[in-house]
Amino acid sequence: MSRRGFTRRTFLSAAALTGLSATVLSKGTASATPATLNVALANNTGNNTVYCYVTGMDPHNGNAWMFLQADGHTPYYPPSPSQPGTPLGADCSIALNASGSGPRTITLPKIVGGRVWFSIGAPLTFLVNPGPGIAMPSVTNPSDPNYDIDWGFCELTFDDSQLYGNITFVDFVSLPIACSLDTPQGTQIVRGLQPGGVDQMIAAMNSLGGDWPRLVSAGGRRVLSPNQAISVDGGLFAGYLDSYISQCWQHYASNDLTIDTQFTWGTVTGRVSGGVLQFPGVGSFTQPSTPAVFSCSQPPFTTNNDEMGNLSARLAAALNRTTLLSNPVQPTNENPGAFYQNAQTNHYARMVHQLTPDGLGYGFPYDDVHPSGVDFEGRVQSSEPGTLTISVGALH
Repeated sequence: MSRRGFTRRTFLSAAALTGLSATVLSKGTASATPATLNVALANNTGNNTVYCYVTGMDPHNGNAWMFLQADGHTPYYPPSPSQPGTPLGADCSIALNASGSGPRTITLPKIVGGRVWFSIGAPLTFLVNPGPGIAMPSVTNPSDPNYDIDWGFCELTFDDSQLYGNITFVDFVSLPIACSLDTPQGTQIVRGLQPGGVDQMIAAMNSLGGDWPRLVSAGGRRVLSPNQAISVDGGLFAGYLDSYISQCWQHYASNDLTIDTQFTWGTVTGRVSGGVLQFPGVGSFTQPSTPAVFSCSQPPFTTNNDEMGNLSARLAAALNRTTLLSNPVQPTNENPGAFYQNAQTNHYARMVHQLTPDGLGYGFPYDDVHPSGVDFEGRVQSSEPGTLTISVGALH
């Protein structure tokens, strides 16, 4: 967890029912945010058949799974079924207005670990498993009923302290989704993928050769992130970053690596000894594999305390951006112009930032790591949120 304030990772911690203290005020604390949030859903797809779904957990109802029903304001709490794969017991498909007309406004109650989903031309299928647990649409399972539908989502948490929302490309690139938030201080805007962005992404992956063209999925409906593609085919990108990672480990065997935790722990300094990157008094990291770097969630990036979590985030970010070798003061001395310049780098994340007009959007899980004064993640955030507008555009 970053401890740099609320990020996508604290959002996901809430979704996993851990770290909720970061996002949910204790019982009895007055809410700083209004009871509900107006969300305007704009259809810019060129298709008059577009559906929205809202999923998440209700922090005021034991973190129970919650959908919004088709009327756009009534919560639905799926009960635990006796059998896996049980259909929802309510209509939770929110039909958007015709393309190019005014947005449809829905009313959002408090929600953590939320997603706002869009599908074009056909509704999505969500199933309920005992627990209850929710079987979400999958981009990696060709037998999933949603696989051949054009769909995507953005993420948000709206709790008693603030609204936090972000567009994300951590798993895949597909529908262009943008968001803007009215606040007393002005309007925050994240423009999202530009029109035709998925086609440009496909062209870029094809031009790179190697395993990059294999990220193109579902007949061009989406481009998977390296991490998601590896989850389907473990042979992809075998050893791809290993040489660069080895160079980093060799370099820091005789040179200091300083990492700013950007929290109360301040800066820590380490070196590689015996093949292990050691930060005395804090912890250590074995040399990671290529899949570990792309996922940011495999050893050695799985840690058991917040300070090590902050170090792992900054280490993984520098390896994805291939700046760890050239910059020994992370992330303080990072120069965004030097990101992704190595021949072997996370070209998926590089192209995500190149194809968004403002350069914003999560290209990998730790894309919210940055020096002070700049942002890369594509978020809106306020303790005094007004209307949140989410726009969805055409895939091609």
